[in-house]
Amino acid sequence: MDGDLALRLSRLLDRVEGWLPEQPPAIDWARDVAALWQSHPLGGQLVAVSPRDSVRLEDLIGVERQKRALLENTRAFLQGYPANHALLWGARGSGKSSMVRALLNTLSGEGLRLIQVDRHDLVALPILVQRLRDRSERFVVYCDDLSFEGSDDAYKALKSVLDGTLTGPPENVLLYATSNRRHLLPESMADNQETHLVDGELHHGDAVEEKISLSDRFGLWLAFHPFDQQSYLEACRHWVAHLGGDGAWSEAARADAVRYATLRGVRSGRAAWQFACQWVGSQSIQRPTA
Repeated sequence: MDGDLALRLSRLLDRVEGWLPEQPPAIDWARDVAALWQSHPLGGQLVAVSPRDSVRLEDLIGVERQKRALLENTRAFLQGYPANHALLWGARGSGKSSMVRALLNTLSGEGLRLIQVDRHDLVALPILVQRLRDRSERFVVYCDDLSFEGSDDAYKALKSVLDGTLTGPPENVLLYATSNRRHLLPESMADNQETHLVDGELHHGDAVEEKISLSDRFGLWLAFHPFDQQSYLEACRHWVAHLGGDGAWSEAARADAVRYATLRGVRSGRAAWQFACQWVGSQSIQRPTA
């Protein structure tokens, strides 16, 4: 009987092993400053990654207030002072994700460690946070382009980690998220129809309260708005100089930058970077070689 049980357990383990991803190298947080959380059927694992680029906070134009607030919040966290979870929300291409990457490049030397979690893996967020609880390093767990559909229950795991458990998140972990939606969940006309007046006071319906309650758990809200033309052109000039040298910006570049934004129908930091890549690349291949 014991032999049959051992054989059955061995077969079960063989099947389970096929569900598990290849074991990545162990993370050395003294060397590795960023990691991705990869979930699998039996939990998840951290995989060290190199920073995507060298962009720094001073490279981001037109978002000075947002940079200052996020930098102060993160530095307070790294120094052991109270700090807030942060939601960066607003217009597409306005620098939300770039600001988080730039924050890592700026503060990794001060002890910041960044872990990115895909929205679809948020169900396993409590497992990840528990693994970080007893470590000496200080982590920002980051979810990019965060939003949920009406039938998506993954937001409940996020709510629980943010502010919904008896223990709360550990003091060495903050959650930062970027989103195009301020309230993260879709809002419908039917939700607003539940709103009513009681003694002259406006009371939202349960559906609206549920949606607002998620974003309310982020203590720091940073709004990112579309660029005006001046901010857009300043960003274009910065990136053209960054890619092509101080003499690369000219009246011709300025006129082309305005035309580029007009054709695209958008003025943003992303559009400024894309224009700079196009302009500097085009000028470089037209320049005669020695």
